[in-house]
Amino acid sequence: MFGISPMQLVIILVIVVLLFGTKKLRGLGGDLGSAMKGFKKAMSDDDKEKDADADFVSKEKVEDKTTENAENVENTKSTVQQTKSEHKENS
Repeated sequence: MFGISPMQLVIILVIVVLLFGTKKLRGLGGDLGSAMKGFKKAMSDDDKEKDADADFVSKEKVEDKTTENAENVENTKSTVQQTKSEHKENS
């Protein structure tokens, strides 16, 4: 019912070439190919990283992050207190 014949495909192809030109279409094809290649590479690299991360998690790293977060909270509290005291002095 809605099939496209080979002759209709040729007419569409000719119209596209006339509208965009061969240089632009060649560039578009190259960009599309390199984008697909980069996407595939990123997906395979991501899979490798997930496998490596799932095998080993260092307990020391987790403890270090907890200590760093506690230190950041304390620094933030002291900064807020200093700002409040400076604001009261200026009022």
